[in-house]
Amino acid sequence: MNQLNLFIELIRLKKPIGFMLLFWPCAWGLTLAYDFSSNLNNYFFYLILFFLGSVFMRSAGCIVNDILDKEFDAKVFRTKSRPIASGNVPIKLAIFYALILCFFALLVLLNFNFFTIILALGSMPLAFTYPLMKRFTYWPQLFLGITFNYGLVLGWTAIKGDIDLVPILFYLGAIFWTLGYDTIYGYQDIKDDEIIGLKSTSIKFKGKAKKFLFICYFFLISFIMLGGYKMKFHFSYYLLCIIPFVHLFFYQIKIFNLNDPKSCLKAFKSNNFFGLIIFLNILIVKNL
Repeated sequence: MNQLNLFIELIRLKKPIGFMLLFWPCAWGLTLAYDFSSNLNNYFFYLILFFLGSVFMRSAGCIVNDILDKEFDAKVFRTKSRPIASGNVPIKLAIFYALILCFFALLVLLNFNFFTIILALGSMPLAFTYPLMKRFTYWPQLFLGITFNYGLVLGWTAIKGDIDLVPILFYLGAIFWTLGYDTIYGYQDIKDDEIIGLKSTSIKFKGKAKKFLFICYFFLISFIMLGGYKMKFHFSYYLLCIIPFVHLFFYQIKIFNLNDPKSCLKAFKSNNFFGLIIFLNILIVKNL
């Protein structure tokens, strides 16, 4: 396998669900904050910047994750063929790739206001230490949620230049979203993880997985609706929220089977559609 193919596999470029789940909260925050009566060029410019930043940071994060987890990945059936775990990409080369990606992400970040830059840089330690959490706590998904949805706050501050209760409410909802979907994702590897001693919410709530998902998604929808209330959104926003509600509770949780890795992956990937729905709901109501 040539180096280009190895690099593409290393950053999971053929699996866009990862960077889309990072991008959607950014798009939510940006759309919540933007004044659509003004020039739309800035909106699309920032949207593109957040998309590029999501791709670069998720790619760098995958590399760091694989470096830290190379010994564990080699013992898990689904991950043992990853470039670092299989020995096809040396650690030094992987670190070089990660630094280049972080440099490009920094170039993207420098287009935002100073407050947003400082906030983004402040999240970096958590972003790159998240992979270690599954060694110490059954709640690594919580740390992922705090990290992965940070872009929602950045999307808001990129426009407003300050923090408000609204993005915090949506951010809290998004954390519960990640708690849910990454728990689903974790059930793909639960047998291997239990054998090698890793921790996760998937293992912690193995006997009551759907109940845990129901609770997570209940808080997700509640915070999103409360955020809409604080934004003084039109009543149609709450009607539109029926769509993501149905998707989560009557589709995603229904098709999820913790004993079937294929159903876990299908349910996990459906969260890309959920992210799009919330984005469109906010966009529609903001332009009424």
